[in-house]
Amino acid sequence: MSTLIGGDFLITETPAKDIFTVEDFSEEQKMLRDSAREFIDREVIPHHERFEKKDYQLTEEKMRQLGELGLLGVAVPEEYGGLGMGFVSTMLACDIVSGANGSLATAYGAHTGIGTLPILLYGTEDQKKKYLPDLATGAKFGAYCLTEPDAGSDANSGKTRAKLSEDGQHYIINGQKMWISNAGFAEIFIVFAKIDDDKNITAFIVEKTGTEGLSFGEEEHKLGIRSSSTRQVFFNDMKVPVENLLGERNNGFKIALNALNVGRIKLAAANLDGQRRIFNHSVQYANERKQFGVSISTFGAIRKKIAEMATGIFVSEAGSYRVAKDVEDKISELVAAGMNHQQAELKGVEEYAVEASILKVFVSDLTQHTADEGIQIYGGMGFSEDTPMEAAWRDARIGRIYEGTNEINRLLAVGMLIKRAMKGQLDLLTPAMAISKELMGIPSFEIPDYSEFMSEEKALIANLKKVFLMVSGAALQKYMTEIEKQQHLLLNASEILNQIFMAESAILRAEKHFSADSVEAAMAQLNLYKATEAIITAAKEGIVSFAEGDEQRMMLSGLRRFTKYTNTPNVVALTERIAAHFVEKGSY
Repeated sequence: MSTLIGGDFLITETPAKDIFTVEDFSEEQKMLRDSAREFIDREVIPHHERFEKKDYQLTEEKMRQLGELGLLGVAVPEEYGGLGMGFVSTMLACDIVSGANGSLATAYGAHTGIGTLPILLYGTEDQKKKYLPDLATGAKFGAYCLTEPDAGSDANSGKTRAKLSEDGQHYIINGQKMWISNAGFAEIFIVFAKIDDDKNITAFIVEKTGTEGLSFGEEEHKLGIRSSSTRQVFFNDMKVPVENLLGERNNGFKIALNALNVGRIKLAAANLDGQRRIFNHSVQYANERKQFGVSISTFGAIRKKIAEMATGIFVSEAGSYRVAKDVEDKISELVAAGMNHQQAELKGVEEYAVEASILKVFVSDLTQHTADEGIQIYGGMGFSEDTPMEAAWRDARIGRIYEGTNEINRLLAVGMLIKRAMKGQLDLLTPAMAISKELMGIPSFEIPDYSEFMSEEKALIANLKKVFLMVSGAALQKYMTEIEKQQHLLLNASEILNQIFMAESAILRAEKHFSADSVEAAMAQLNLYKATEAIITAAKEGIVSFAEGDEQRMMLSGLRRFTKYTNTPNVVALTERIAAHFVEKGSY
């Protein structure tokens, strides 16, 4: 079976049996999950206070322990000292390791992702043999030097320069980088610089030991992730051997983008266990805290929060592991067709760059909201450093900024889709034209048979995809190549896109593994209702901003048609069913 192409979910119906979910973990994956969770509960949770007091040595110590357990080398092939597990397992490791503490999560993500992957994906055989075994075992740690004072989202505009030495043996690098995670204890740095007046940046591998001209600023004082080492890095006539150029000259921007694609999917994973732990604390507190003689978990206003927080976790898991398996399957398909593993991994991740951006935005936004609701459930205690909520809220905040801000990622997801369509890789035009014809026709007044489990929900998802194609197709027709300048519109389109993908993932997960009367079905249905309402708002805002007269009226009418339920769910009843389940259970 050939795999889906990235973005194809918009125009192809995915059967529930074809998606991968947490319920599908293998025994090996469950063992990985359990051993990682045991380590975090035993070695990380008890040290919460030390992490909050900027104990950078503690973060380094825990990273070394993760290396001893093999958890730094999950994605690294066995021949280079790693475990050589598939993409789903690397997601799972990231999920569990990252959930309890933002400082450790950042150190882990920066090391295993952007600190190691560029060498794994673009390194020569010699470079991989030299650096990967130490990175996989935690003998040495990695860092990634891309951002500069004047080059953040516009990463290619950096001023750091490299020049070949007269003897042709070294590149001499001058410049500075900022916000560099792990800078305080890393030994191996991926550094991006422009050689002479090149158009694009080039990547280099820099070893801290024995390199002159490499220096560091003081530790940055940050809102959250307080024990994550974050420093400026300075290069003053720093000499890097020519054999340490990574990939090809002028190809650094591509390396940066692909490393960030992986980083985005992994960032979604890194938020999952954080959501679960915030939720567990919140439910337990709500059950214990009494007001007016009863637990506050009996109050509707609190139960609504509990239901929505649990639903958010269910949906986040569904989308994250669906994409992880898509990437893994694509890599396997390319390897089976004769591509080497390095290239296959690159192409596999690149294929789902749209989905990676969707996940990054949706899950990091949701984690922040979950932490915020957690504080609210705790009330005054939530604002106190004596409870875990305020630290969770502060740690969550960075998720919406790094690996590309959520605003950039929203624009990217839609921008990449449009580019794919224009290149003929994804046929969005044919279904968009079919929708125009449908809008002109007379709607059917027959009441469909929705007796089959999730049939109405899937029909609604199909209609929501029509909303996206209708709005974005009309906008594209109007603005053509100028569409990239219409950021308000692209943000609206992105909200529709994100909600569709995540809602569909949750519906398919519920259909695949659960029954009609399950709490999981209720969560998928509640989320779909909320997603539909968010889509109506975003689509309406877009339509009234660029369409006028008959076109506007027709599209608004189409929006009403495509977002209409035959059987509107009882939102309060769904909410209550979910809340009752988790209040009784006491955890996710």
